[in-house]
Amino acid sequence: MKNLLAGVSAGVVALVIGGSTFAQDMPGKFEGVTIDAKLIGGQQYENLYSRISEWEQATGATVNVVSKKNHFELDKEIKSDIAVGAINWCVGSNHSSFAPQYPGIYADLNGLLPQEEIDAFVDANIGASTLDGKLVMLPRAQFDVSAMYYQKSIYADEANKTAFKEKYGYDLTPPDTWQQVADQATFFANPPEFYGTQYAGKEEAINGRFYEMLRAEGGEYLDADGNPAFNSEAGVRALDWFVDLYTAKAVPAGTTNYLWDDLGQGFASGTIALNLDWPGWAGFFNDPSASKVAGDVGVVAPPKGSSGARTGWSGHHGFSVTESCANKEAAASLVWFLTNEDSQKLEAAAGPLPTRDAVWDWVIEEAEGDSYRQEVLKAFQEAANGAYPVPQSPSWMEISNAVYPELQAAILGDKTSQEALDAAAEKATAILEDAGEL
Repeated sequence: MKNLLAGVSAGVVALVIGGSTFAQDMPGKFEGVTIDAKLIGGQQYENLYSRISEWEQATGATVNVVSKKNHFELDKEIKSDIAVGAINWCVGSNHSSFAPQYPGIYADLNGLLPQEEIDAFVDANIGASTLDGKLVMLPRAQFDVSAMYYQKSIYADEANKTAFKEKYGYDLTPPDTWQQVADQATFFANPPEFYGTQYAGKEEAINGRFYEMLRAEGGEYLDADGNPAFNSEAGVRALDWFVDLYTAKAVPAGTTNYLWDDLGQGFASGTIALNLDWPGWAGFFNDPSASKVAGDVGVVAPPKGSSGARTGWSGHHGFSVTESCANKEAAASLVWFLTNEDSQKLEAAAGPLPTRDAVWDWVIEEAEGDSYRQEVLKAFQEAANGAYPVPQSPSWMEISNAVYPELQAAILGDKTSQEALDAAAEKATAILEDAGEL
């Protein structure tokens, strides 16, 4: 089986699309057709969406963007549409963590796209995009696993090195463990002007971060029988990491309201020392027109927990076609266009990890002579080596929505970590029982 790391490390045979029947047929002609779309929004996605006008010009069709929101808000909107029977749009942004919640609303892309084109994607990504035998989304160049960004200059500062060594007894270098992150974040913090680190503190974002920290501490979220098991000693250690940094004021006071865009903008503002974040931000952080830390960004693999395992929560973005779409062929053409080689090269140039084998070859070639991009690739290669998805439960998002307020309660000091996790486990158990999963 093809594998993401093998594609990066060893290279793959380039896919020649230019002479294929698929390239000659696509994107097709759909004069007068309007495709309504619900898309994930955010700064890092706008370059890709600029290509929509190219597809419209090539096909004669029109794209009407009905919604453009962060994925958490988009998820709520899609669930509302399902509840009232109003799936009257054709193309939607999707994600491997969200997809199991939407049984039945998306068409099987296996029947809408040539097999050779589907085969051009990394097998693992296609596998994660397939539910009950249906290919429910086509992966974008947005394979997500996190690595640690940091400001290089503060690690090179001799005064910092001396003071840190005196206080903690080891050399100041980019962190390899989460204990080192905690030490260094506390050391660098100078609130309210500067903070050691930050984290997304609500919705699935904090639950996902807790989940991967739990795994790194040797715990499990759901046990072998599917029961919540995160209210364990490992779970308390994992949650205490978030609590302790908040208590020490090593993170911004508003971190419990942060989502991904807040983290990206925060690190780019130059006020954060360490930032665990996604590959899609790599280009933005090093862009002098957008980021105050451009030219001063280092990247290392995600740190290890006490078990010796690195954090590695992962997933990927994609686009889906609804079963109710009146013109599935046009919708599939748009989905193909937004995930084809040119689109993936456009996205991958800014840092995101591609999901097409041939684009990995291109990324590796493009990185030659660019020390920053090579550093980014190396860090994310190592991160991808230990990557894992969220528990494959259709109730994952519902559980996240029930768990995250309890995590926040511990972070804010309203409950102990054990009290919060016990309450969260009770809520998660009820959800799984109601869903018939237990």
